[in-house]
Amino acid sequence: MLGNKKKIVVAGHICLDITPKFPADTNPNLSEILLPGKLVQMRDADVHTGGVVANTGLALNFFGANVSLIGKIGQDEFGRLILDILSSHLDTRNMVVTKDSNTSYSIVLSPPGMDRLFLHSPGTNDTFTFEDLSMTAIEGADLFHFGYPPLMRRMYENDGEQLIRMFRTVKSLGITTSLDMAAVDPQSEAGTADWETILRRVLPYVDIFVPSVEELCFMIDRERYRDWQQRAGGRNIIEILSITEDVKPLADKLLDMGAQVLLLKCGSLGLYYRAARQDIFIQFSIPDLCALEWAELERFEESYVPDRVVSATGAGDTSIAAFLFAMLHGYSLKQSLQLAAAAGASCVTAFDPLSGLITIEELQKKIDNGWEKQKV
Repeated sequence: MLGNKKKIVVAGHICLDITPKFPADTNPNLSEILLPGKLVQMRDADVHTGGVVANTGLALNFFGANVSLIGKIGQDEFGRLILDILSSHLDTRNMVVTKDSNTSYSIVLSPPGMDRLFLHSPGTNDTFTFEDLSMTAIEGADLFHFGYPPLMRRMYENDGEQLIRMFRTVKSLGITTSLDMAAVDPQSEAGTADWETILRRVLPYVDIFVPSVEELCFMIDRERYRDWQQRAGGRNIIEILSITEDVKPLADKLLDMGAQVLLLKCGSLGLYYRAARQDIFIQFSIPDLCALEWAELERFEESYVPDRVVSATGAGDTSIAAFLFAMLHGYSLKQSLQLAAAAGASCVTAFDPLSGLITIEELQKKIDNGWEKQKV
């Protein structure tokens, strides 16, 4: 089924993730952990690459795609460490190294039993522009995947001028495009950007849009997002969502804005798929894709029960990697969604996004053997 390896370019945000490991019996209340002057006994720390370039790019490479990475790092120790990690997997010739800014990093706090907290320095990601792309690497690609513009200042400045230029140019080459987003800090500069306008401008050039439902709602329906927060009452928003009442209206709005294929990440609940009309969808440039099977459809794929949960870092990115890989290599819609959900469930079994992954063939075998689904 795989045929020839598809050429995929993954570009955008990259950083170094530093994850201190909490003991299993740690109090899950972070406000009681991070008290001034308190000493918290920790285990060792996991250090790995993060961001869409590393998470989705290396996962696609692991699954068997021919991957090129385009990200921007600094001439510092973190940057050298990132290059060392990436080059142990694939060629890094298209990575941009600059002396003008520091390499981006995140400190990921993930105590047992609670969602993650990120302490993030955007560094070189804030200076990434269209000019940093290697068009030589992009030309002839089967797919161009870009991620995390909310964490890249030049991507959302001037109503997304650089982001739109990028996608318009790549799309003009006849290349299938996909776009992932990231959570927006309401108190940050990105939180004041007009994301609805940015998305209306860029989505006509995006074939596959793969944000999380929370970050999407913040961007295009702030009133609904505030309602979700009130209903959640401090809990994880995902816990109170209804696919029909909460998620579907967002998909409706995105289709009206020009989106063609949507895959909305709904955390531990699963993945929501939606596609445009066949006459719009037929413009896709994926040779092995049957438009009749993928167009004008709506489907929700529940998450699989993971063998254990260590960290959710990168789970969404690896789910997207599996989905894109399967889609490009001729798998059915049903298989592609199942493999995406399965990859996410595998990812959470390790601290870093790659160590928990298993091959597409192994994922399919676990699915065929009746892998248990989460109860929604």
